[in-house]
Amino acid sequence: MISKGFIKSSLIYTLAGTLPLASGFILLPFYILHLSTDLYGALSVYLVFSLLVQILVTFSFDTSVYIHFHELKGDPEKLSRFISSAFVFMLLAGLGVGLILTVSGDFVFRMVLSNKNVSFYPFGLVSVGAGIFQAIFKVHSSLLQSREKPELFFWSNVFSFSLIASLTIVGLILYPGTLIGPVTGRFIASLIPGLWALFRIFREFGFHYDFAWLRSSFSFNAYTFLYQLQQWVINQFDRILMLFFLLLGDVGVYDFAIKCLIPIELLMNSLHNSFYPKVVSTLIAQEEKGSVPEVNRYYHGLTAVVMLMVCGSILALPWGIELFVRKPSYQQAIDYIPYLALIYLFRTMRLFFSVPYGILKYSKPLPVIYFIISSVKILGMIVLIRYLQVYGVIVASLLSVMVEVILLRMNMKRFVFRFNFFKIVMAPLIMFVTIVLLEPTVAKFYPTGMHVLYVLSCGGLLWWAYRKELKLINPLQAKR
Repeated sequence: MISKGFIKSSLIYTLAGTLPLASGFILLPFYILHLSTDLYGALSVYLVFSLLVQILVTFSFDTSVYIHFHELKGDPEKLSRFISSAFVFMLLAGLGVGLILTVSGDFVFRMVLSNKNVSFYPFGLVSVGAGIFQAIFKVHSSLLQSREKPELFFWSNVFSFSLIASLTIVGLILYPGTLIGPVTGRFIASLIPGLWALFRIFREFGFHYDFAWLRSSFSFNAYTFLYQLQQWVINQFDRILMLFFLLLGDVGVYDFAIKCLIPIELLMNSLHNSFYPKVVSTLIAQEEKGSVPEVNRYYHGLTAVVMLMVCGSILALPWGIELFVRKPSYQQAIDYIPYLALIYLFRTMRLFFSVPYGILKYSKPLPVIYFIISSVKILGMIVLIRYLQVYGVIVASLLSVMVEVILLRMNMKRFVFRFNFFKIVMAPLIMFVTIVLLEPTVAKFYPTGMHVLYVLSCGGLLWWAYRKELKLINPLQAKR
């Protein structure tokens, strides 16, 4: 039985966890107003680079600290030595990464990103600092969650989000047409929470560095670290790779289009996090692990909601961009949004087929799976971008997420999938094929009419798929 306190804590963690993602969407109007697509493209590259530094410095302690906290919480002395040593290690890692990049960063940027107006000094170096302190704050937040302190977790993340938003906005107003505001503002907004986190850690756990305790965690960290790097390649590296073939402004338009679709991701993640504890408790209680109707219904509903959101976004976002975005360069994103939105149709399938890997702690095939997925996306971009430009990046992303769904399903042998194939797979695929066929042909001449048709078709398809369930909640039908 899941308690009300657990549900409340889960909602707090979910809400606070969405703030970093939500900030990218909330700040869009200010970016559009004060930055050109070239500058916005450069900003997206610096943010991606900062995230890579964060992953390097964190070295997966954001994940392992949860496990070791519960293993060692009965021995306060050992726990203190481990927690303090982990943060000292990250400080040393941050110092090492910072020194290496300070010396070599300019050479690497000039060699890789030559003639792209993206230089290491000063904003690349500032992004390194932001990534280091983001790592410290992230692991501290993970520790708060492990210690079941949802209120402090929530307010510390709200404070961090408020700093990022306020300093970015003020910086953009004071220094329009430059990256001083967003890059420097994010550094300061990372520095303050990061120093606060270090103060709390060393005040409570003391200052220790016991490498023997850390070494016991490294085998676990190494695997998770590899996974996080693979996720960075799949989800972030495309902005950097695009610069080898396209203009900086193209990167800006592409990133802007992705950010416009963040509400779909926020809703999808929030809904999934709200019922995931129930999924875990239901499946763990089984002797023979497999899908059950109670769990499947959650994913049926999630799939239906995301399908409607995808079609609704394709209809509403072009209208909203034309109405509120006055810069023609940003309006180019309208052409990409219908195809980028389709990725979310496969992400709901991914969530469904990835459930057993977490519950059964079956991680053995994941490094190989995500190596294949990363390779598909990178190679797909290199081949397709030459012919399709930005559309080549989108096609490569679609191919990689399709491969991900297939590999996750095929490599799970310890779990019996029993599910309604039409509701989980076929219905999203029907909408995918419909949009892919109509968008570059008929919708090119009658966009509004076709986009309305997508919504109506999606509604009709879902009504047919759920007609029996709808009868059960229809009071007129229920009386008969």
